[in-house]
Amino acid sequence: MNPFDTQVGGNHYKKYKIQPTQFCIINNIPFAEGCVIKYITRWRDKNGIQDLEKAKHYIDMIIYENSKK
Repeated sequence: MNPFDTQVGGNHYKKYKIQPTQFCIINNIPFAEGCVIKYITRWRDKNGIQDLEKAKHYIDMIIYENSKK
């Protein structure tokens, strides 16, 4: 059984052809960037502005870590 055919804890990703997690795995996207994709994808259907704030927080972390290089 394909685990991407099942969603635990809601159905906010079911309307998409591919789940954000599957997209990130297939494209080898790092964790923090994957979280941004996850929160941006679901904000309208799950936690609203809070999910946008979470995405922003991850973006800020990515910027911070990359500004030190």
